[in-house]
Amino acid sequence: MYKRVFTALIVAMHLLPGISMAQEYAIGEVVIEGNRRVERSAIRSVISIEAGQTVSDEDIDRDIRAIYKLGRFEDVSAEFEKSDGAGTLIFRLTEYPLIRNIEYSGNDELSTEKLRELVTIRTPEIYSPREVAKSSEAIKKAYIEEGFHAVEISSKIDINDLHEATLTFDVKEGDKVLIRDIRFEGNTVFTDRQLKKVIETKERWFLSWLTGRGTYKQEVLENDLEIIADQYYNDGYVQVKVKQPLVTLREDKQSMDLLIEIEEGEQFQIGEMDVQGDLIRSKEDLLKLVKLTEGDIFNRKQLREDVFTLNDLYADQGYAYVNVSPLTRLDVQQKRINVTFDIEQGIQVVIGRVQISGNTKTRDKVIRREMKLVEGELFSASKVKESRRRINNLGFFEEVNVTTGKGTDEAHMDLDVNVKERPTGTFSVGFGYSSVDGIIGQGSVSQENFLGRALKLNLAGSFGGRSTTYQLGVLDPYFLDKDLALGFDVFKTEREYVDFSKKAVGANIKLGIPLTYDLRTFFLYRYEEKEIFDVDANASFLIRDQVGTSTISSITASLTRNTTDYRLDPSMGSVSEASIEFAGLGGTEKFAKYNIDHRHFFPWKWGTVFSAHGRLGYIQEVGGEDIPLDERFWLGGINTIRGFETREVGPKVRRTTEQIDPVTGKTVTVPTDEFEFIGGEKQAYFNFEYTFPLLKDMGLKGLLFFDAGNAWRKDEDYFSNMRYSVGGGIRWFSPMGPLRLEWGYNLDPEETEKPSQFEFSIGKFF
Repeated sequence: MYKRVFTALIVAMHLLPGISMAQEYAIGEVVIEGNRRVERSAIRSVISIEAGQTVSDEDIDRDIRAIYKLGRFEDVSAEFEKSDGAGTLIFRLTEYPLIRNIEYSGNDELSTEKLRELVTIRTPEIYSPREVAKSSEAIKKAYIEEGFHAVEISSKIDINDLHEATLTFDVKEGDKVLIRDIRFEGNTVFTDRQLKKVIETKERWFLSWLTGRGTYKQEVLENDLEIIADQYYNDGYVQVKVKQPLVTLREDKQSMDLLIEIEEGEQFQIGEMDVQGDLIRSKEDLLKLVKLTEGDIFNRKQLREDVFTLNDLYADQGYAYVNVSPLTRLDVQQKRINVTFDIEQGIQVVIGRVQISGNTKTRDKVIRREMKLVEGELFSASKVKESRRRINNLGFFEEVNVTTGKGTDEAHMDLDVNVKERPTGTFSVGFGYSSVDGIIGQGSVSQENFLGRALKLNLAGSFGGRSTTYQLGVLDPYFLDKDLALGFDVFKTEREYVDFSKKAVGANIKLGIPLTYDLRTFFLYRYEEKEIFDVDANASFLIRDQVGTSTISSITASLTRNTTDYRLDPSMGSVSEASIEFAGLGGTEKFAKYNIDHRHFFPWKWGTVFSAHGRLGYIQEVGGEDIPLDERFWLGGINTIRGFETREVGPKVRRTTEQIDPVTGKTVTVPTDEFEFIGGEKQAYFNFEYTFPLLKDMGLKGLLFFDAGNAWRKDEDYFSNMRYSVGGGIRWFSPMGPLRLEWGYNLDPEETEKPSQFEFSIGKFF
């Protein structure tokens, strides 16, 4: 028997392409041996030799390479056996083992779960050197992104008797390499400090082990180069060149230095300004809308904003497809940039259909009535933005997307409003502890979108050692589909204070009339029956004089303006309110109460927000009647001035006690060393807060605050003897509602006051 063996020498074939085997073989049969898991049909599909053919060495070698390219075999060879007549071509295969398990060793900084996400091999799967190399590279890249530039990834495979294997990725992490120094060369316009401030890549610091600051990331650094260039473009240096950084690994293998070279070029000013193309106003009027003017330092950011301004002008006139292109021409000699806004207005577009989707509970009309655009109206970009803002402010949706689509023809545009609903109802039963009321048991049912009609329903009750409250309220923000709000509340409370207790039962009816979307007036009629009882024997005359039952029949008129971007969690805009309450429409109590309240939000970097809040109040007697005790202004606590006990900021009087005079034998009133607070007829307090995200996805925020204020008697001046506090806390939009944990420090504690106060509450943020 004659035999000849062919082996896949792939490298040699590539190096010696001119060599060819001239011998030919008559094939009587093709046999495949050695495959255990790979189907024979899959192998036959890639080879071209069949029985009955006469083939050359090149033909056999070609099929060997084809089988090898399947990536399933560790070794591929061919053997030709010739007996009588035609011979047999045998392909002998050695399969890669089947990977049953994948293990990881040496990984401390990255979890095994993280590495599993990066590895592309899934078990059971036949071993593939290419996939192993690909996975090793992915793991290495992940470590480098975390700052471990000296990481080494190796793999090994353990094969058992069943030709099944365990693949192990071994990680030698090395030390984390952080950026020690970032330097710039060629910069004269901006200092190193100014440039370091604007880029995201930072130098290491003493908390890098915790924050990861100083980690080198190539993608981030590439973006930083664009940021640096943008700083120069915005200051007129339009020929700036920011070169690729020079990265140097230090000898300690634990730190690196970055050097960024900059060629600044010359500063350019704005030259001639012009507008051309389709003009809906005169050139002079259009140029008045842009902020860049001749002689200004060129600013690319402002140029971009000016383009948006002109674009919005046209888009608000129905030209949805307007194209505003800023054409610039450099005058190198004069160091000027001439700017021409080229405008192609396109055709005027009318709204075709407004389609709403994604709302499984909320009725279409609830969404449609917030739309500023209706079918048949000219397209307006600003009205599209305002519509999205109004729908988002309903608070019923996690996502609100308003997109445009082609209508029946080019002159019509459809609006697609897609929403993703969020839970708007809560049900809770439980027990808790309030820093004001002690142990509390509570249960509540609330629904902001009752029946999908935007009705607001609230049913709540709480009971504790010091207070018991029941409340039922309903508000229809669009009563009878009209643009007015109508609702009512009924309530019953019982509360124990230090010097007295109070019971109250009552109801109110409220009517809201919008003047504009941001400006609304509210009218509220309140009727309440109350009782003051269990007055301490040593309480002041003011408190003892109000023992018994009384009724309040009052009407409140308020005017509110809300321009915040998102009313559930504002980051910019303001809320202003002025209200007057008059009690004396029947009832036994008579007074007039005035309040002015304003809060402004200022967004800052990194999702942080600064807010300033102030409130002024005054209450006066009507008809010579004393002002009710519980209608006076009581400050202190989490909702007014933090760091002070609740209701313990403001006017106070010395407590008294009755004693028998040993000389006369008569009962006399004697002052004690203790004081009691009596509430004020005037109030003013201010809250300054800085909030910052902690866990953004969970809605968890931290805050720092400064509070100031006081309450005064009517014969005292506003802002005299102001009280101050500072502190911090945490706020969380929890499943139970907004949660506040806040600690305040009293900056000027009096002798009987605690230096600090910790409080928490669940309810609406103030």
